[in-house]
Amino acid sequence: MDIEQLRDYCLSKKEATEGFPFGEDTLVFKVKGKIFLIASLNSPQLQFNLKCNPEKAIELREEFDAIQPGYHMNKKLWNTIIMDESLPMKLIKEMIDDSYILIVKSLSKKEQTGLI
Repeated sequence: MDIEQLRDYCLSKKEATEGFPFGEDTLVFKVKGKIFLIASLNSPQLQFNLKCNPEKAIELREEFDAIQPGYHMNKKLWNTIIMDESLPMKLIKEMIDDSYILIVKSLSKKEQTGLI
């Protein structure tokens, strides 16, 4: 997955938006104003942060070297994904989906309507 594929997948989520609130080197995807993915654009390899269930985050880190504790994020709740071709595309999409769903579930019931 390259940055354009990542961008297209994130923007396919209902009410997903993109922006650069932290500068031109960091692409951020949000739903209803809350971040579900942060991508670094100045790394040699594409890498991005995703929210994750704490237990699942630990499991993924133990299984895959390309999944690390979230860089500059709460290490318990966020993972950094390094796109080094070792991760199956299905898993990458599942992790993005999970991050999006976790953020949507943190919204008020009214804001959640129609998102998942």
